[in-house]
Amino acid sequence: MAFRLRRIVEDKRTERLIIILIIINAVVLGLETSETAMALFGRELKIVDQAILAVFVVEIIARLIVHRGAFFRDPWSIFDFFVVGIALVPTTGAFSVLRALRVLRVLRLITTVPSLQRVVGGLIAALPGMASVVALLSLLFYVFSVMATKLFGAEFPEWFGSIGASAYSLFQIMTLESWSMGIVRPVMETFPYAWAFFVPYIVVTTFAVLNLFIGIVVNAMQAEHEKHAAEDRAAERDLVHDETAPLVEEIKALRAEIEGLRQKISSG
Repeated sequence: MAFRLRRIVEDKRTERLIIILIIINAVVLGLETSETAMALFGRELKIVDQAILAVFVVEIIARLIVHRGAFFRDPWSIFDFFVVGIALVPTTGAFSVLRALRVLRVLRLITTVPSLQRVVGGLIAALPGMASVVALLSLLFYVFSVMATKLFGAEFPEWFGSIGASAYSLFQIMTLESWSMGIVRPVMETFPYAWAFFVPYIVVTTFAVLNLFIGIVVNAMQAEHEKHAAEDRAAERDLVHDETAPLVEEIKALRAEIEGLRQKISSG
């Protein structure tokens, strides 16, 4: 029984079925936000949603039975368990906010598509490096915010009246969102040489520091790809070894028989 259940759980067709149900569930959850769709098909959508949730619960239980303790040693399995578990919590009273978290079931697509797992794994691997960049960016923000507050705070208190206001304005400038006509040019009407502050700031933050994020993520993605490529090559070698091992044994046995016949002929 356990062997048959394992074959069902690990079958590629089961995996494809779960992927299809996840996509359908994502569409249903999106339609539930539409008043028109709920007015026309509200009852049907809820039935489909509950049916898909029931399939997810059965799948999780089957995986628990098959993998047992190993289930909780796999972070992706824990993620599946958490996402499905949230959907089972009553969404009334104090837990009504959890209704919005039902859409997390769509993220189960990550756990069923290996390529998405590699992308997420690369992002997670990049977090330590990204934290260093965030620390550097925060330091630069503080330095430039203090300078902007002292330079422009008296004339433009709305944008640079405090360190917090300056930091927000500088963040807008860093994203290049209405930075020229919205902030910098009005400031330059009062302080003609303000460009000497804003241009180096944009060069340092937008074109230098933020590109460090891209470099770190790209390196992490490449390392993750190479790691999985090495694992795939190792799995292929193991598969080839498993397939050729019986043939090698047969060849050895055949050679032993030939050698035995040769010795008999020689002694005869």
